[in-house]
Amino acid sequence: MSNKRILSLLVCVSLLASVTAKDKPAIRNVLFLISDDLKASTLGCYGDKIVQTPNIDSLAASGMVFERAYCQGTACAPSRQSFMFSKYRGAGQVNMGQHFRENGWYSARVGKIYHMRVPGDIINDTNGGDVASSWTERFNSQGREAHTPGDYACLNLNIFTRALDGRESTKMKHRMFVTVSYDGDGSDQPDWKTATKTIDLLRKHKDERFFLAAGFVRPHYPMVTPKKYFDLYPWQDMKVPHVPDGDLDDIPELGIAGTQNAKNPIGQYPDNWKRMWAGYYASITFMDEQVGRIVKELERLGLRDSTAIVFTSDHGYHLGEHTFWQKSNLHEEVLRVPLIVSVPGMKPGRSHSLAELMDLYPTLSELAGLSIPEETQGRSLTSVLKNSNANVRSGALSVGKKGYALRTTDWAYIRYQDATEELYNMRIDPGQFTNLALSADQGKHLAQLREQLSAKLNANGLQLRKQGKKKD
Repeated sequence: MSNKRILSLLVCVSLLASVTAKDKPAIRNVLFLISDDLKASTLGCYGDKIVQTPNIDSLAASGMVFERAYCQGTACAPSRQSFMFSKYRGAGQVNMGQHFRENGWYSARVGKIYHMRVPGDIINDTNGGDVASSWTERFNSQGREAHTPGDYACLNLNIFTRALDGRESTKMKHRMFVTVSYDGDGSDQPDWKTATKTIDLLRKHKDERFFLAAGFVRPHYPMVTPKKYFDLYPWQDMKVPHVPDGDLDDIPELGIAGTQNAKNPIGQYPDNWKRMWAGYYASITFMDEQVGRIVKELERLGLRDSTAIVFTSDHGYHLGEHTFWQKSNLHEEVLRVPLIVSVPGMKPGRSHSLAELMDLYPTLSELAGLSIPEETQGRSLTSVLKNSNANVRSGALSVGKKGYALRTTDWAYIRYQDATEELYNMRIDPGQFTNLALSADQGKHLAQLREQLSAKLNANGLQLRKQGKKKD
C-alpha cells in the first residue's frame, strides 16, 4: 500500500473518530434532586457560615455552581410545573420526564417533584398535582410530619408542647412555622424514605438509561427532624436578618408579603424568629444527609461517570428579611435558588451567568443527545457548563400573581399589575433596601428595563394584566 493511500486512510479514521466523539451524548443517565423552600444563601457552598451541608458542598465542588439561578414561579405548584414543562406559565404538550420516557429511558420519581401539599399529601400518601405521563413508575414517601411524637413548637402561636401521642394541641388552628424535634434516627421521615427508595431504584436500573427524580420536602415546614440535627443549631445563637428602619416605606402595596411581622403573630415573638432559623438549618442538614446517601450509592455502583446530577430547589424563602416570611413574592430571597449541575467530563466551576430553572429541560435533553422540543421556552445551559463565562440570556424572568420580576447582571426590576415598580442596584444593594424606581435620576435604567421586560413578555406570549379592584 502506498504512503499516500495509508495517509488517506489515517485521515478518514481520524475524521470518523472526531465525528463519533462529537455526536456521542455527554451522559447516559440523569439524577435530578430537588429540595423544597430552600433559598440559595443557606448552603455552605453558597457562603453560609453556619449551616452544615457537607454532601451538597461536595457535589458543588464537582460541578458547576450557578450563582444567579432564578425560579419562574414564586410558589411550589407554578414553579414545578414551569421547570418540568419549560414554560413560563401553564403546561405544554410534553414534560421533561415524559420526553426522556418516550425516548426509551426509564423515568421515575420518588417523593415530591410536581406540587404536593406539605404536610397534607405527605401524611395521606397521595400524589397531589403529579403528572402521570412523566413517569414509568412513581413512588410517594409518606410520613407523619407534625404528628410525629416529640417536642412540638408552633412558632407563630408561641405554643410549645411534648406531643407524646403525636397529636398537637387542638388550639393550634392556623398553625404555621411548626418544628418537631424527636428521638429517632430519621428513618421514619419522608426524605429518608425518598433516599432509600431512590437507592433501591438505582440498584435495579443501573444497567438501563434512566431519568430518576428524587424530591425532598425539607426544609418546608413542618420542620421535623431527629433531635441531633436541632442540637447542631442552638436557637439562642441564631442571628436574624437586619431590617433597616422604614424598610417597607418604599415598597409598593402589591410588593408587601402576605406573611409579615405586622400581620402575623410571629412578629410578637423575636425568640421564635431565631427558633425558625434553627429549625430551617436543622432540616437542611437532615436533607443534605439524604443527598449524600444517594450520591454515594451512585458512585458505589460505578454510575457517576455516566450520570448528570442536578441539585436545586423550587424557589427560595423569606426568613424575616424585610420582616417577610415564606414565599410568593418577587424579591431576591424568594426568586434566587441553588443550582448545581455536575456532568461527567466537564470541569467544575462557578458561574455568574443568569439561569432560569426552565433551562434544565433543554439542557438535560442536549446532554443526553435528545432533541429539544420546540415548545420549550428555556435555553440550554451546556455552553455555560463548558465555559463558566459563557452567557445564554441577558435577563431572568420570574412570574408572580401580582406581576413580574426581571433580574439582569446588575439590576433587579419588578413591575406589578397596577404599574407600580421596584428597582434595585444589586451590586451595591443586594439586600434590596432602597427602591430606586422612585429616584428621579434612574429614568434611563427604568426605561431600559421596562423595554427589556416588555420584549421578553411579548416574545413568550405573556402580558401585564391590570390589577382589578376588589369588590366589597
